[in-house]
Amino acid sequence: MPTLALVGDVMLGRGVNALIPHRPPEWFWGDVLPLLRTADAVFANLECAITTHRRPWGRTPKVFHFRADPKAVEVLRAGGIRYVSLANNHVLDYDIPGLLDTLRYLDEAGIAHAGAGRNREEAETPALVEVGGIRVGILSATDNEPPFAAGPDEPGTNYLEIRTDPETLDRVEGWIARARQAGAQLVVLSLHWGPNMVLTPSSTFRAFARAVMGRGVDLLHGHSAHLFQGVERFGRRLVLYDTGDFLDDYAVDPDLRNDWSFVFLAEFDAAATLHRLHLIPVRLHYARVQLARGEEFEAICERMQALSAAFGTHLQRIPKGLVLPLE
Repeated sequence: MPTLALVGDVMLGRGVNALIPHRPPEWFWGDVLPLLRTADAVFANLECAITTHRRPWGRTPKVFHFRADPKAVEVLRAGGIRYVSLANNHVLDYDIPGLLDTLRYLDEAGIAHAGAGRNREEAETPALVEVGGIRVGILSATDNEPPFAAGPDEPGTNYLEIRTDPETLDRVEGWIARARQAGAQLVVLSLHWGPNMVLTPSSTFRAFARAVMGRGVDLLHGHSAHLFQGVERFGRRLVLYDTGDFLDDYAVDPDLRNDWSFVFLAEFDAAATLHRLHLIPVRLHYARVQLARGEEFEAICERMQALSAAFGTHLQRIPKGLVLPLE
C-alpha cells in the first residue's frame, strides 16, 4: 500500500550546518531513518535557505536568518525527502540570491519543491511526485513574512492570507485545478501558517481547512507553530493542523516541548484514497531526531490524543504510537 511520510520543519542551518561536514548524512535522522525508509516518499518543510550567499535579508527587520551549505542536500536525500515546501518565513533569509541557489541545489538533487519561485506564477506552481505509483500533487503557501511574497516579476514565496472569502478560496481552487490537470490523483496542501508556540489552531484556520477540503484538497499538511497540533478528519480527508518541528538546533521550551513531534505516515489505497494514518512519536535532540521512548513516548501520545479529541478525532493507541483508520 503506498505510504507517504509527512514531517514538520527541517532547519539545516546554524548548529546543524556546523555538524554537516563532520557527520554522515544519515546521522541526523538517528533511529528514525529506518522508519522514513519504509515510506515511498517523505515530505517536509525546509526551514532555511541552501546557499553560499552570505549577505542576509535586510530590506525589513528580521531576527533570525537560517542558511545551510550546499552539502545539506545530502542530508535531505539520506532521509528520503522527495519534496520540500519553500513557502515559509526563512527561504529568503539570504535574499533573492539565496532563494535562487536553493532552487538550483534542490533541482540538481532531484528534490521536488513548491511555494517559492522566480516569480508569482512559479511560486504558485504545484509540484507532482509519484508516491508508490500514486501521482501526488502538492501545493504550498504561507501567511508568514509578507515582504517575502513573490511578485509578477519578482522572486519570492506563495503568500496567502488565511481567509474564507470567495476570492481566497477561488485562488486555492485554481491551484488544485492546476494540480489535477497535471495528473494529480491526490492533492496535498502544505501550509506554513499561523503564530509560533501555540497548541491549537484558530477558528479561522479551522474554517479555512474545512473550506479547502470542500474545494478538493485531500490532505492538509500544516507547519509553523514549532509544536504539533491535533488532527481533524473530514470523511477520508485529513487536516494535520501542525506537524511541529523535526530537525533543528532550537532551544527547548520545558512546558510546551517543541522537541516533541511525530512522523505522520499516511497510507493510500489503489484508488488514491486515504486509508489509514499512523503517528509515530519522535524526540528532537540537538541536530538529530530519535524515536521517543518511555515516559516521553506516553506523554507525546496523550497530548496528541487530547488535541485531536477536541476535533472529534479519536486516535487509537498501538505499540508504536497512534493510528487513525479511515475506512
